Amino acid sequence: MKNRGRIIPAIILAVGLIGMGAAIRCGMVTVKEMDRTVSVRGLSEREVKADKVTWPLIYKEIGNNPSEMYESLEQKNKQVVAFLKSGGIDEADITVNPPVVSDRQADNYGNEIMNYRYRATGVITVISTDVDKVRQLMRRQSELMKQGIAIVIEEYGNNAVVYEFTGLNEIKPEMVEEATKNARATAQKFADDSGATLGGIRSAQQGQFSIEDRDANSPYIKRVRVVNRVEYSLE
Repeated sequence: MKNRGRIIPAIILAVGLIGMGAAIRCGMVTVKEMDRTVSVRGLSEREVKADKVTWPLIYKEIGNNPSEMYESLEQKNKQVVAFLKSGGIDEADITVNPPVVSDRQADNYGNEIMNYRYRATGVITVISTDVDKVRQLMRRQSELMKQGIAIVIEEYGNNAVVYEFTGLNEIKPEMVEEATKNARATAQKFADDSGATLGGIRSAQQGQFSIEDRDANSPYIKRVRVVNRVEYSLE
C-alpha cells in the first residue's frame, strides 16, 4: 500500500510532463510555421540629365597699382558678361562677384623678389537650368582667350563646374513602385524554387535615394538609385 501511494503521483507527474512536452512541441511548430518568410531587395536605377549647372569663371590680374587693376577687372567683367549673354544666358543667371586682391609682398615668407606686388581675382558665376546652353558656351571659352581673358583653374578645384539633378520628387513614386515589383519578382522566384506559395508583405523598408555622376567624363549625366527591402510570407 505504501508503494502504491508513491506510484500514483509518479504516474500523474509523468503524464503531466508528456502533455507539457506535446504542448511545447506544438508551440514550436506553430512559431516555425509563422516564421516562414523570405526577405528580398528590389533595385530601381535610372540615368537622368542634370537640370541645373553652376559654372564659375575665374580670371586673374597682377600689377603694382590696385586702382589700375580694378579698372582692368571691370573691363574684363564686361567682356565676360557680354560673352555669356551672346550665348543666350539670361542676365538673372549671371552673378558678378567683387574682386579679391591679395598683397603678395605681405604674404612673401621667403623674401622672394617680385615684379608685381598685387594679385586680383575676378569671379563671375553662372547658375542656370539650361544645362545644354551652358555646356555649349564652355566649349567656346577660347573666344575669351582671344580677348586676353584666360579662365584659370583655382587651387583645390574651387572653380569646378557643378551639375545637379533637382527633379527627384517627380520620379520617386515610379522608382519606388519599380523597386517593389522587382523585389516581388525575386521573392516569387525563391518561392517557386522552394515549392512554396508566396504570401503577402510582412514588412517593407524603403532605402535612401542616391544621386551620383554616371562617370567622371560625363558629370552632367546622373545615376539615380534606390533599393527597397521587403519581407514576404511563405505559405
